Amino acid sequence: MSASNGGGPCGACKFLRRKCVNGCVFAPYFDSDQGTAHFAAVHKVFGASNASKLLLRIPAHKRLDAVVTLCYEALSRVRDPVYGCVGHIFTLQQQRDRERTAMNWVADHWGTVACRSFQVVNLQAELAYVQAHLSTFQRLPPLPPPQSQSPSPTNHHHCTSDLATSSDLQHSLSMQFDPIQPQPTSTELTSYFDPLAEELEGGDVQALARELISRYLPGVRFRASSPH
Repeated sequence: MSASNGGGPCGACKFLRRKCVNGCVFAPYFDSDQGTAHFAAVHKVFGASNASKLLLRIPAHKRLDAVVTLCYEALSRVRDPVYGCVGHIFTLQQQRDRERTAMNWVADHWGTVACRSFQVVNLQAELAYVQAHLSTFQRLPPLPPPQSQSPSPTNHHHCTSDLATSSDLQHSLSMQFDPIQPQPTSTELTSYFDPLAEELEGGDVQALARELISRYLPGVRFRASSPH
């Protein structure tokens, strides 16, 4: 399409085989080369008279868009007499739907990949944290083994003596209070504990022995100790 015909007829007038006059409505849009084939399709589908009337009713600044639309619809109708430009529109819509589905698929998978990448970054950070703590623990000096304290000979001797005395006392009491053996009378118990009380020396031990015997054996009586 050309705005000037270069002195010759425009493509529309050339196709119609008429003289192109000044102010021809087709001259600015149909050149003498490719304009002839385009106008032939427009003339076949719409007719030259209808196309001329349509352009004259449209404002001058919108005529170029109108001519492009007429040529597109006319050429589509020539290629596809049944559907015309509608078939092309359907094809474009199907292509748009396929591309939209592909874009949605890519967006979904991109979200999944981004989520997994975030999880991988978090795992790497946790692994680095654990490795740092392990390296810190490995640098710590080992703890010394606990030293076993052996008892001194003096303490061992005292403990042995105390255990022997306690075991002798328990053995004597168990022999006296054994429920299987017959219980002695008060006189026999008095004769048994009086020598035992004489052998105990020290005020605390003698008082403790008297308290235990008087609590559990109320019938026993101690003889008055002879003054030293």
